[in-house]
Amino acid sequence: MSLQQKVMEQLKLAMKAKDSVALESLRAIKSALLLAGTSGSTAEITEEEEIQLVQKLVKQRKDSAAIFIEQGRQDLADPELAQIAIIEQFLPEQLTEEEVEKVVVHTIEAIGASGMKDMGKVMGIVSKELAGQADGKLISTIVKKKLA
Repeated sequence: MSLQQKVMEQLKLAMKAKDSVALESLRAIKSALLLAGTSGSTAEITEEEEIQLVQKLVKQRKDSAAIFIEQGRQDLADPELAQIAIIEQFLPEQLTEEEVEKVVVHTIEAIGASGMKDMGKVMGIVSKELAGQADGKLISTIVKKKLA
């Protein structure tokens, strides 16, 4: 079942349950998928592109929630955090920090990276390997720590 079909199924359930937070979250995913599908390319969007879209939606909401919390507006942050929980259901299982660290260490050893000058190489390989399974910010932090 494609992501779009899963979203539509959940959308129907949310409508029946009159769950406004879920409806808003699922409509955002549906909108992003439709926009990507009609953005001029003739090919269907791949599963990898779908995951990237969903990750982008989660990141947008995390950023918004962080700004709201920073400004003392918990009333605005709570809906964003609730949407994150719903949207993340459509992402693959996220790896723990320890699991990401193992992959980073293995990659550093495999390519013989020795310092910060190799960060781009390591980030590229690890990001491709862990696509959709780990946050880019987490990967970056671990790579910096290991190469420093």
